[in-house]
Amino acid sequence: MSLDKLFPPFDPGHPDDEARTHRRIPFRRIVPNLITILAICAGMTGVRLAFEGRFELAVLMVLGAAVLDGIDGRVARMLKGQSRFGAEMDSLADIVNFGLAPGLLLYAFLLNEAGAFGWTAALLYTTGCALRLARFNTMLDDPNRPKWHSAFFVGVPAPAGAALAMLPMYVSFTGLNVNLPQITAGFASIYLVLVGLLMASRIPTWSGKGAGIRVPRSYAIPIIMVMVLYVAMLVSFFWETLTVTILAYYVSIPFSWREFSKRSNREARQFGPPQG
Repeated sequence: MSLDKLFPPFDPGHPDDEARTHRRIPFRRIVPNLITILAICAGMTGVRLAFEGRFELAVLMVLGAAVLDGIDGRVARMLKGQSRFGAEMDSLADIVNFGLAPGLLLYAFLLNEAGAFGWTAALLYTTGCALRLARFNTMLDDPNRPKWHSAFFVGVPAPAGAALAMLPMYVSFTGLNVNLPQITAGFASIYLVLVGLLMASRIPTWSGKGAGIRVPRSYAIPIIMVMVLYVAMLVSFFWETLTVTILAYYVSIPFSWREFSKRSNREARQFGPPQG
């Protein structure tokens, strides 16, 4: 029995399109999906490591999944290997890596000390992530979305939400020990729910896409030096630097919200209120 009888065609088109079903596809269309699968494997391995008590490695696996998530789309565009199949797989990977895994990691690490309250917080966080991803997928099909909106996400994106959710673990890894585990677990539960709400919200956050940021030429060398300093700090003081990075992200949210409002007001003045 041939493989085309055992497995459906990759990125299938219409079921009755026999020519499309048997047509060969370039390997470059498979590469982005391989990266997405690796991201899923990293996220699931993080869950396993958490249940084994190796929490630092578990967090690194989830963060690695976030890096792979940022790579797969760029690789797809670079290789011209975009497909609807890949987009759907990416969304499924996101709910596993950034909705399910962080909630389970934090529950195994700390939230279990809060009992049912901690588990409920993990459920609400995952729900917020799922709602955010569903809304993101529907917005991709909106033909009336202004081009400048690509510079912003609606709500905190799933990978960033996962990084925010694990902040209590980063702080613990820095050596800051708290002697009241029940209160700490309760606080972490409330914090996790708030992160889920940020993902499900409509608060605009920077996407890094289409921002069109230009800097003076004289700023290039200082910017490179700052980036080198950041990487050096990340290598030398990983959890401390990651904690500061998360706090800086929170600080950036009001500024992105203000910039989005300014652009929206500018567009409203230019084109006037919507008709009807």
